[in-house]
Amino acid sequence: MGGSALRRRLGCCELASMPVIAIVGPTASGKSELAMNLAARLGAEIVNADAMQLYRGMDIGTAKLPVEERRGIAHHQLDVLDVREEASVAAYQREARLDVAGIRSRRRRAILVGGSGLYVRAALDRLEIPPTDPAVRARLEHELAIEGIAAMHARLRRADPVAAQAIQPRNERRVVRALEVVELTGRPFSATLPTRRYEQPTVTIGLGVPRPELDARIAARAHRRWAAGLLEEIRHLEAAGLREGRTASKALGYRQGLAHLDGLLTAEQAIEDTIILTRRYARRQESWFRPDPRIHWLEYDDPRLTSRALDFIGG
Repeated sequence: MGGSALRRRLGCCELASMPVIAIVGPTASGKSELAMNLAARLGAEIVNADAMQLYRGMDIGTAKLPVEERRGIAHHQLDVLDVREEASVAAYQREARLDVAGIRSRRRRAILVGGSGLYVRAALDRLEIPPTDPAVRARLEHELAIEGIAAMHARLRRADPVAAQAIQPRNERRVVRALEVVELTGRPFSATLPTRRYEQPTVTIGLGVPRPELDARIAARAHRRWAAGLLEEIRHLEAAGLREGRTASKALGYRQGLAHLDGLLTAEQAIEDTIILTRRYARRQESWFRPDPRIHWLEYDDPRLTSRALDFIGG
């Protein structure tokens, strides 16, 4: 075998031995810090899997790491959408996988980090993204406005009991999406749900936080964000079209900030509402990630957190 062929073969073997690394867990659990520490140790690049950090200008309210604090580590899938654009799992899947492939082609490790469960699965797992149709979606949303979420969820339960069981009864967006897929494909929405099969070798680390501590961290962070200028950020984004965004305008903290600007909530009410809904969101994240047997769970405050994560990664 020639020298160049041998180098290519060794390179492929080396690449195959470097699994993708994923850091998951509830909001406020310290995922970004661990990802940065691992990236610094491994010479890795980071791929964002937080749906709201895709948006340009949504920085304070999403805990997006400022450029000057990224230690020169390359980050991908940050600031790729305008606030007026709707986030798409299909588009994210395509772009995030391209990013991971590019990182691996440079013989570097890829670290996927975020708490948006479906985005994590879209990047890592065998997941079929079903079609969408704006006209069908608009009609279903109109029916939702007339009939209410309870009636729409009951409709989904009749059409696809498995999907109805998996989707929170108050999750308007996912209920409408499931009904849209059933109508467009003639198949259950549940048939397109992700399976727990990685597309390529992957090691996933989960960060666990005891619930009382997590609740306290969420509350403290909400107050810090407000004090750091979240309302000013929202004013700036409002001028850039935030209210027109179907996804961005509903982000936790931003929706409450807009309500405050409209005089519907006091500052204290906006902060408290953000805390309550963020805690609820954290519970949903835990419900999404905890049943996955592939995840290696570590305590968020373990003094040897980075080294313990490296034990699982083999770095």
